Amino acid sequence: MSPLAGALPGAAPAGVASRPGRFAALLPLGAALAVVALAAAAGVTQASLDAAGFGQWTYGFFADRYPLFFAAIAYGVVRVALLPLVAPKWRGWLGALLGAALVIVLSLHPTYGGLVLRAGFSVGGVAFLSGQPLALAQGLGAVAAASLLGAALGLAALVARGLPRRGSWGRALVRGLLRFLALAWALGVLASARDLGLSGFPRSALSGAQAGLAMGIVLMAFLPHALLGLVRPRASVESTPGRR
Repeated sequence: MSPLAGALPGAAPAGVASRPGRFAALLPLGAALAVVALAAAAGVTQASLDAAGFGQWTYGFFADRYPLFFAAIAYGVVRVALLPLVAPKWRGWLGALLGAALVIVLSLHPTYGGLVLRAGFSVGGVAFLSGQPLALAQGLGAVAAASLLGAALGLAALVARGLPRRGSWGRALVRGLLRFLALAWALGVLASARDLGLSGFPRSALSGAQAGLAMGIVLMAFLPHALLGLVRPRASVESTPGRR
């Protein structure tokens, strides 16, 4: 897993985040909440998605067990889509396009959940069957899932921004580790949605208290990762070459 997992570059000088930079760091969280609100407002269900031609990503074990994973897809896509705002010219666009493609493919191929959820479920399942406590097995599963999703985000940032400057590798590794752990936390919380009280969706629509609960779960999941994006250190992989 890349140590840059989940890194969103910033362009603030001398460790001071600009207001646009701070706002941009919260956009992925807003997108994750927005797709849940939209699903609730539109009364989205498995039947309605199937009728619209999205049956491949509607039914199945992962859709039933991890119904809020679509919020993670929105979070990841918007996060890499912001790279052109803070990375130099064509490299930012290349990183954004590559990152969006990786997030979508890893999350939806061959069906809903993609390789991300399948890796997490396989690792967590094997750990549990080998006699590990359920909490530890779930944690290992979240780490495995975050490794794939985080690698997509990190590779996109690496393409857009390049390697850390000499002397900043230690700080970059620490930040990357913190963001990876925050991403693992996010996926672990989403995976626990059923245990936290979410029921019915997507077989039935999100409504009332269930919609509020779903948004609360997504907020609790991604807020730590989003807050880490507000930190703009002095020398880092997030510093634009030639602008420090």
